[in-house]
Amino acid sequence: MASKKRLARIFAAAIAAVTLTGILPAVPGDARAQAYPSKPVTMVVPFPAGGTTDIVARLVAQKLSEAWGQPVIIDNRAGAGGNIGSAMVAKAAPDGYTLLMGTVGTHAINASLYAKMPYDVVKDFQPITNVAAVPNMLVVYPELPVKTVKDLIDYGKKNPGKLNMASSGNGTSIHLAGELFKVMTGVQMEHIPYKGSAPALTDLMGGQVQVMFDNMPSALPHVKAGKLRAIAVTTATRSPAMPDLPTIAEAGLPGFEAASWFGMLAPAGTPKEIIAKIHADVVKLAKTTDLGEKLAQQGAAPVLNTPDEFAAYIKAELAKWEKVVKASGAKAD
Repeated sequence: MASKKRLARIFAAAIAAVTLTGILPAVPGDARAQAYPSKPVTMVVPFPAGGTTDIVARLVAQKLSEAWGQPVIIDNRAGAGGNIGSAMVAKAAPDGYTLLMGTVGTHAINASLYAKMPYDVVKDFQPITNVAAVPNMLVVYPELPVKTVKDLIDYGKKNPGKLNMASSGNGTSIHLAGELFKVMTGVQMEHIPYKGSAPALTDLMGGQVQVMFDNMPSALPHVKAGKLRAIAVTTATRSPAMPDLPTIAEAGLPGFEAASWFGMLAPAGTPKEIIAKIHADVVKLAKTTDLGEKLAQQGAAPVLNTPDEFAAYIKAELAKWEKVVKASGAKAD
């Protein structure tokens, strides 16, 4: 009997040692999710501070920090149309502590625009939720003598080579919206890519460039301040944030539509329990705090679909924007 008890103690000690060294999981999946997060979380924004991706990410990060009792730190890693920051997350440990605020550019457009990608849009990420859909806004330098879509088309055709079109970078929805406009109108505009919306808007307000199809949240404050003139929105329907502003389609270019979206993703292999918790918490915060209201004030419509729905949406967007890229002839420099 004594020997059996001794063997039992040895066996129990061995199991404990194996668990502590990580050979066996210390806790089941649901307990792991309940313990998350136990340290600060980094949310990578693959564009500079001040742009729409950054604005949406900071709104979400603030609310998650308050709910979790752990800081959610924004890390701006700009460059290559969002590819640099996105690749960083794709290669990060799949533990839920490095997240990405991805965009239609990083997860739908770039795959067709760039000859070589540093990550696989589908295989290297686990979608969490599409946080918000955002219209792009056609804005111009206030001293440019145009007030409508028709004015811009007429001016562009009468003044070839005089329009410079800013974007937040090659392959972004801002870039592709402008390329689509050029294809549909025949207006020639020189594309000037920037490393994010903020520096592009600065030059637009200064007159170094004349036109931009910027995301509404980053352009709207400058429009309200009178520093930019808004011409139209790029979505199929008008935006509640500016209901008097026509769509490009209704203002003279039927069939034109180009919108942006911003969604949270984690590295592939992140535990499903953690993905489910992040999704549930973001949805809850949008319903129980002013998160949804603040997104709407920026011109962003909350989506908050499930991880599976978001994954399916990304695949559909990849196919859609591949056609747009080919039709426009746009390429990354």
